[in-house]
Amino acid sequence: MHVNELETPSVLIDLDKMMANIQRMQAYCDSLGVAFRPHIKTHKLPQIAQMQLEAGAVGIACQKTTEAQVFLEAGFKDIQIPYNIVGQAKTRRLAQMAATPGVKITTAADHVAIVDGLAQAASDANVTLHVLADMATSIQRTGAQPKDIVTIAKRIDAAPNLEFAGLMVYPSDASIRPALLETLTLLEQAGLQVKNISGGGTGGALEAAQVPELTELRVGTYVFYDWTCVVKGWTSIDNCAMRVAATVISTPSSDRVILDSGRKSIASDTIDGGYGHLVEYPDAHIYALSEEHTHVDVSRCDRKPMIGERVHIIPVHTCVVTNLHNQIYGIHGEQVEVVWQVAARGMVW
Repeated sequence: MHVNELETPSVLIDLDKMMANIQRMQAYCDSLGVAFRPHIKTHKLPQIAQMQLEAGAVGIACQKTTEAQVFLEAGFKDIQIPYNIVGQAKTRRLAQMAATPGVKITTAADHVAIVDGLAQAASDANVTLHVLADMATSIQRTGAQPKDIVTIAKRIDAAPNLEFAGLMVYPSDASIRPALLETLTLLEQAGLQVKNISGGGTGGALEAAQVPELTELRVGTYVFYDWTCVVKGWTSIDNCAMRVAATVISTPSSDRVILDSGRKSIASDTIDGGYGHLVEYPDAHIYALSEEHTHVDVSRCDRKPMIGERVHIIPVHTCVVTNLHNQIYGIHGEQVEVVWQVAARGMVW
């Protein structure tokens, strides 16, 4: 099938660029002597995760238990969920996954209350859960301070059905190293062995050499990259494997066009006041989104788009875009080679 036979908006993945991204990140981690664990929340597809494993990844990272369940059922054995799992339904689901023969489930905690919930679920199911202690970083999301990490780690270590799996850091850029070294010293003084230090983030990965204590990297966006990665200097536009094909449906004025995409197609993330990059019109500015409309300022473009013209958007945030679509299309050149149903779409519990 030719790509122009697809309805718009539709998500296109350049297979050659994607494979090059997979191989490049794996080679980078190999060169550092760091295990690589791709985060599948970007693509939510077992088929792509399998390609990442075949390239050398040690396992996968998921963000939620239902997302992990999809990959467990697809045959994946080493699954990390670097997230606070809270509530009996979720911890029970986690423990049930850990009961699958040959499967290793690792999760994270940044408070003793999280640890206690995991311990109860693991005990009830008579399974072992591996738990990372989540360190606080500059993004001020989840994570505990160094002294509290020791308390958390001790609680994990004391629970019969839990195993202290080490530390989780996100993002693991160079700025985290002083706190990391402090935490490692405190844990050593407490007699706790740190087997694994799992870092993460596409930007943080670029600074991994400056944090030699890291033993593992979790990176997701790298597989497709997006406009945020380009703007932040983490990659070049040539490495962006995802495009959202859209059609010009209105030209209300000489300086403005409307596309048939919108928040429900390319997500509402923004960077530098824009909502993505229009490939065919690099001087255009995507300045607003409605639910089903993309608003584009083309005043700086020498050539203006016409009604019915097909264009392509590099989105600001690929991970959200994948979750908005039932299927995405792998392409070689102008030909559709594979249609992937987004297996873990909407799996947010």
